[in-house]
Amino acid sequence: MIKKIERVAIITKNRNNTAYEASEYIAKMLSRKSIKVSCIPPFETSNFKNNSSNFTSVVNEIDLIIALGGDGTTLRAFRFHPSDIPVFSINVGGTRGILSEIKLDQIDYALDAILNGSYYYDERIRIQASLTNKLFPPGLNDILLFRTNLTRTPTVTVKFRDGVVSQRMDGIIISTSTGSTGHSISVGGPLLHEELNCLIITPIASINKLPSIIIPPEEIEIYSNNKMDLIIDGQDKFLVEEGSTIKITRFPINARFIRLTKKGFRQLEKLGF
Repeated sequence: MIKKIERVAIITKNRNNTAYEASEYIAKMLSRKSIKVSCIPPFETSNFKNNSSNFTSVVNEIDLIIALGGDGTTLRAFRFHPSDIPVFSINVGGTRGILSEIKLDQIDYALDAILNGSYYYDERIRIQASLTNKLFPPGLNDILLFRTNLTRTPTVTVKFRDGVVSQRMDGIIISTSTGSTGHSISVGGPLLHEELNCLIITPIASINKLPSIIIPPEEIEIYSNNKMDLIIDGQDKFLVEEGSTIKITRFPINARFIRLTKKGFRQLEKLGF
């Protein structure tokens, strides 16, 4: 169901003047249309309400998040909130903007379309890692486990669907179909249509050249005989002690993009194939 947009939060790329200027322009344009505007750091302005990175302070106040930057900004926007608040991504200063919907020169047209209800929702699955006593933020693209000791190749054990795979490798990536165009593809993972509800298990430098495995979005358990870094969407990093079991499950709430046009394989097109 299309929702009328009345309250918008803006998040921008870090240390990018073009993104800041575009954010100011959008904020003023929306304000003139009686839209309540909030800004999420690092975008700050004295003219509009500033919210801290604490999601609880804005969860009941916004209908839409506008992300201006590259894919990193879009991924951060989705980690900023675990709910189904939609994100509209504008590529400003990004290399390819694979997750974005428009470029900077299309802002006026895009905002008019959104405010008139001429858009649709594009929902994507997210994943979440947990330890026995710790729950990590959800990821839209992937969760990477990589060895911390570069002089010792760990044995990584993966359990899924009542099966077990154990190999010596540098690390492993658990990716959504959205993230198939991210880190996973750079180490030989497959390209998937981004709307598929599945996960990709992609080993990194497996001694026995274990291939990528595509499975339904069910629970995966991973443990290693060495310390590993756990990295979410290439941005948030946590240390996992050796022997600790990491569980990766589908996050219960899908990420939701706002889209203006339907495309067959939008992320593949952005990669230039």
